[in-house]
Amino acid sequence: MAAVCVFREVVRRMVARLCRLYGLPEPRLRGRPAALGDRGMSTAEYALGTVTACAFAAVLFAILTSAEVRDALTGIVTDALQIDA
Repeated sequence: MAAVCVFREVVRRMVARLCRLYGLPEPRLRGRPAALGDRGMSTAEYALGTVTACAFAAVLFAILTSAEVRDALTGIVTDALQIDA
């Protein structure tokens, strides 16, 4: 994580130098300051996000592979491919 902070500081200094060089105002910092110590999600949050994504994928798979949806999609494609003479 320290490498990210160092990278941000290097980028901030480069932007400040370019702004001074070209007479532009320096951009304002976005987001929260690094002093707040927000270092991203913890392992538990990653686990909960992964379980939620898998559950959503399972529900979506069950819906899309059901006979009703398959019949509806087949009907849509068949209707779209019919040529009216």
